[in-house]
Amino acid sequence: MTKPLRKVVFPVAGLGTRFLPATKVVAKEMLPVLDKPLIQYAVDEAVDAGADTLVFVTNRYKHAIADYFDKAYELEAKLEEKGKDELLALVQGTLPSNVRAIFVTQPEAHGLGHAVLCAKPVVGDEPFGIILPDDLIWNGQIGAGRKGALGQMAALAESEHAGVIAVEEVPHDQTDKYGIVDAEPVDARSARIRYMVEKPRPADAPSNLAVVGRYVLPGRIFELLEQTEPGAGGEIQLTDAIEALLTEQGKVLAYRFEGTRFDCGNKAGLVRATMHMAMQDPKLAPVVREFVGQL
Repeated sequence: MTKPLRKVVFPVAGLGTRFLPATKVVAKEMLPVLDKPLIQYAVDEAVDAGADTLVFVTNRYKHAIADYFDKAYELEAKLEEKGKDELLALVQGTLPSNVRAIFVTQPEAHGLGHAVLCAKPVVGDEPFGIILPDDLIWNGQIGAGRKGALGQMAALAESEHAGVIAVEEVPHDQTDKYGIVDAEPVDARSARIRYMVEKPRPADAPSNLAVVGRYVLPGRIFELLEQTEPGAGGEIQLTDAIEALLTEQGKVLAYRFEGTRFDCGNKAGLVRATMHMAMQDPKLAPVVREFVGQL
């Protein structure tokens, strides 16, 4: 992949049942970690990686994400009228002016592979990124000289002319919760994938390197997804299409990103992310320490 990454896909059609009843009316991607929703962290990471087109694959009922990135005329007018310039800048800065947001509907939930395939008319045949907002990956404040996980992966994909998948070591007894890769190390952070297994039993897992919510893939993946047969539950697995890409092109890299991942698809992960972010704030960190000490 010689072209730089310009487009990023966000599969956000899920119902977020682990956070009911809140997600009955609030999209799980809009759940806040301090004062920013999960989707904002994901978008900031995509923009940091060079993306100027963000493709949100959503369902017909979820409007909150589109509303969040839309212009809030009344709110902005009130803030401007009261001279609250810092708050106005925050509200207007959810999406940079050079970045466009495109919303695509996934008519029915047929798996991650199907959600990604819904973005084909927008992405076309160029390389693109995929971010699962449930996985919040924090590598310090953007603009502080560090690249987000997707930015790290995009640079590797461009230099190595290969697809790149984010991986992280997980406990061996949890391999049945993830796609697991068998890979040959190239350097300290990257490895050449030999094959992938979807949610293997710990006794059958080839390693404990788990695929997590970041991908940089060539446009060819769409044609492979169209050829992928639905698996259990009628779902089209992205892992199966990546396996086909690996067979066809012979090179897909696993990448151990620099940064900390928080699985915010469950309550414990969201709490950990919130605590971590609070500890990064000079004003909140003493409050957290004091409160934890009291507990």
